[in-house]
Amino acid sequence: MVHSFYGLDHIQIAAPEGSENAERQFFHGILGMEEIEKPDNLKKRGGVWFKCGSHQIHIGIDNDFKPAKKAHPAIHVKNIGELRRLLTDKGVRTDDGEPLPGASRFYVDDPYGNRIEFLEWSY
Repeated sequence: MVHSFYGLDHIQIAAPEGSENAERQFFHGILGMEEIEKPDNLKKRGGVWFKCGSHQIHIGIDNDFKPAKKAHPAIHVKNIGELRRLLTDKGVRTDDGEPLPGASRFYVDDPYGNRIEFLEWSY
């Protein structure tokens, strides 16, 4: 049997216990992502899920949480300048990082210091 890969279903970011409301404020309140209700059998673990285009971002609770400063999701967006202005207006610090030929991009940290990249390709 030959395996086929269709792409990513979701990515998971770790956060400390009790972080759900701050993550909701960031991912839904600031970024505008729709919250997805977790299945009943997984709710007891805590965390929160969001829709990101045709994919999902899962915030999972980690009792030994340390923010991811290097590993990160990269989220493809349209109108990256508008997104950056929105984030800046909401007090979210942005960082250009190193240039990437063919793309406009910047980084932010979620409320617990996890690195997130936003990029828009010029093709």
